[in-house]
Amino acid sequence: MIDDYLIERCQKMHKSDFVLVTDFMMHLKMGKKIHLCEYKTNDLAEGLNNLFEKIVEIPRIKHGNKQTIDTLMSEEALLFAKYLRNERAVWNPRIPAIC
Repeated sequence: MIDDYLIERCQKMHKSDFVLVTDFMMHLKMGKKIHLCEYKTNDLAEGLNNLFEKIVEIPRIKHGNKQTIDTLMSEEALLFAKYLRNERAVWNPRIPAIC
């Protein structure tokens, strides 16, 4: 889910969204680094936070009909771990598509 979100966001980025920073490296050599500009970095972090807080209508393991994607991802990790430890016969991911 996070990969899909980041790929979608990166496809909308432009060269102007990045800044070139010159910095001293080892042995007093100058190095260049390209960073996402501060505005776009903050926008990307806010978008990820909004993604984690999005409510999905996938029942929680023990109670409730809805949950945040953050909780769902934690539950999926727990269920997958149980599958890997042979505590569950199957693991069917309940990850929704991002719209």
